[in-house]
This record gives sequence, structure tokens and C-alpha cells, in this order.
Amino acid sequence: MDHDALARRFVEDRFPAAEAAVLAGSTARGERTATSDVDLLVLGPAQMFDADEDSLAATLAFEGEAFEVFAHTAGAFERWVEKDLARHRPLLLNMLFEGRPVRAGALLDRLRDRWSPVRDAGPRVEPHELDMRRYIVTDVVDDLRDATDPLERRVLAATLFERLGELLLVSHGEWIATGKHLPRRLRAWDPVRTERLSAPLLADDHAGLVAAAEVELEALGGRLQADFTR
Repeated sequence: MDHDALARRFVEDRFPAAEAAVLAGSTARGERTATSDVDLLVLGPAQMFDADEDSLAATLAFEGEAFEVFAHTAGAFERWVEKDLARHRPLLLNMLFEGRPVRAGALLDRLRDRWSPVRDAGPRVEPHELDMRRYIVTDVVDDLRDATDPLERRVLAATLFERLGELLLVSHGEWIATGKHLPRRLRAWDPVRTERLSAPLLADDHAGLVAAAEVELEALGGRLQADFTR
């Protein structure tokens, strides 16, 4: 299926006033699976929305496909991007830059010029937030080391990989990703260090995961627990 053409038809049908539309996600990357939806960023005037609204995040059916739509005016786009940046996870900016335009124009060019330096600069993280993340990782390391229940150990192991992965990324000026995108982001940042953490996780080697996590924790300033004010 030509998803670019499909996306253009969708925009013409549902958002005819749109000034820009970007096909993103696995469809744009050529990595679709049987259950993939079509991620689409739509930008344009307030006329695209109901009264008193300036954005829409919804899953919409069209020609047998599910479209995961993020539609915004320019002002709403800026507001939601700022929320993403506060979480160090630039979802909308990733769509803007990594996606494939199916409707281009001056607005798309202007937004890319506006946000390119911000995205390239990486997250701005306050020292206290880094300490808080290190404190959380320390706590999960201890919980996993002491856990005996098999289910609890597996949950804690996954939690440790996630929390430590996020800490590693932001500590090195990299944006966070979540879910299936976290291991992809980690591998893109440092495949060797990611392998050291992922290998024991995949092998259910919880002692090995704790040991690997402690090495990374030490490199980030060491354990943080006593006398830390949250």
C-alpha cells in the first residue's frame, strides 16, 4: 500500500484546511507490523477544529487503516512541545523532523527552523532531578537484590532497566524514550553499554543486572539514599 498517498487522501478528507502534514512513526521508517497504525502530525489553522479548540489527539479510521492523529494549530503545537520538553521526551518534535511530509509549506519550514536548535541541544535537566533519578535507581537496585518472589523480581528487573536507561540518557544529554522506543534509543546512544544491561535482563540474570546497574550508578555519582531530600 502507498501510505503516503493514503495519508494525503486522509488529510484532504478530514483536515482539508491543513497547512502541513507529516507521516511519522513506523510507517515513515518502513518498519510497519501487522498491527501498526499510521502516525500523522497535522498542522494548520483553527478552522480545522471545533469551536474553542486548537488541537486534537485521536485515533481515526480511514480506508481500513487506523490513523493516530496529532493535529494542532501553530500555537497549540508550541504549547504541547513545551510539555514534551519538560518530560525530556520530544514526541512531537520527533514526528516533525523524522517524519515524511505529505503536505508541505511555509508553516512546516518555519516550525522546523524554530525547533531544530532546541531538539539538537538535548534536554535541560536540573541537578536535583538527576539526583532524584539516581535516588530512585538506588532504591530499585536494593529492592531487586532483596526480592525473592519470582514475579516481583521480573517486574523490578524491568523497572530497573527502564529507570536506569532514562537516567543514562538524560545524564548524557540525550532525549528520553518510553516503551519499545527506550531500548532503540539506548542502542542508538551506546550499543555496548546497552548490551551490558540488556543481556542479564533477557537472561533473567537478576544478580548480573544488579551488578551492571551498580557499575553505571557509580559512574553517575554513586548510590544516593541517606540524607537526600526529595
